[in-house]
Amino acid sequence: MSCPGAIKPVSEETCDHQTGDEEDIDFEIIELVFFAYRDFTSDPDAILGTFGFGRAHHRVVHFVNREPGLTVAALLETLKITKQSLARVLKQLVDSGYIDQIAGPEDRRQRRLFPTERGRDLALALARPQSRRIAHALQSLDESGRTAVKTFLSGMINSPTAIPGGDDLNEG
Repeated sequence: MSCPGAIKPVSEETCDHQTGDEEDIDFEIIELVFFAYRDFTSDPDAILGTFGFGRAHHRVVHFVNREPGLTVAALLETLKITKQSLARVLKQLVDSGYIDQIAGPEDRRQRRLFPTERGRDLALALARPQSRRIAHALQSLDESGRTAVKTFLSGMINSPTAIPGGDDLNEG
């Protein structure tokens, strides 16, 4: 009798060799992007963990800090998420004193987001190790190399209306 999750013998369906160059896929770049993302997020993840926060909190704090007065609607558009996805994270940040939510001057229903001093300090603490990592990676490049990196990264970004699955703020 076999138990669910038990180790099974090799079958005809089992692939026992690595996918190689026979595919028209640039595995080297894919893996470099995976590893770069893993390491790029590791320092902020450690800092966020001390507050009980995650990457979703990081994204919100980052964009609110970069554009004080950002409306909730604009933040939703920037992050490509739903109100429901944002609500829990934003509530935690407001309740913890990292973000202030202020009614709009003309339309009281509009909510504008501002970092508090505490929120700005957190945003900078998260950005510093990432900035050092970027500076280290760019130090051997000249201006044309830096431009190539920016062009590459910009090319990786989908158009604002075409981000599949862009609705998951809590994604790891």
